[in-house]
Amino acid sequence: VLACFLGRLWSILFVGGRKNDELIVSGPFSMTRNPLYFFSTVGAVGIGLMFGSVLAAAMLGLASFLVFRFTARKEAAYLAGKFGAAYAAYAERTPSFWPNPLLYRDEAQWLFSTGALRNTFRDGLYFLALFPVIEAVEYFRLSGHLPTLFTVY
Repeated sequence: VLACFLGRLWSILFVGGRKNDELIVSGPFSMTRNPLYFFSTVGAVGIGLMFGSVLAAAMLGLASFLVFRFTARKEAAYLAGKFGAAYAAYAERTPSFWPNPLLYRDEAQWLFSTGALRNTFRDGLYFLALFPVIEAVEYFRLSGHLPTLFTVY
């Protein structure tokens, strides 16, 4: 979950405030065309693992992957229409979802939107806020104050 939070912040540093205005091909976007979706899926798997269930982690990860795959295809069609050959070349060399660290490229200098960073930081706090909630549920369940409705292994 922490990797999700930090990965999303890192990704927003590169794309924040410029999304759909220019084609971002550096930083995390040089390794995968959809780093925000990748890191969000990592977060979904992490939430499942916080529940102590590999099955829940796999189910949340798969559901997240499928939703983001659908969304990424729609975005890819939009970006292909807007950026044409530049996007086609980018898509040719950059994986859609699974990052390839060997492709990493950075810029000598870049600007980022503090507003986009602030919004992503706030959004990421929802992932982190689940830590105490899940621990409280587990505590009350183990102490007998909450019933175990079902067990997912």
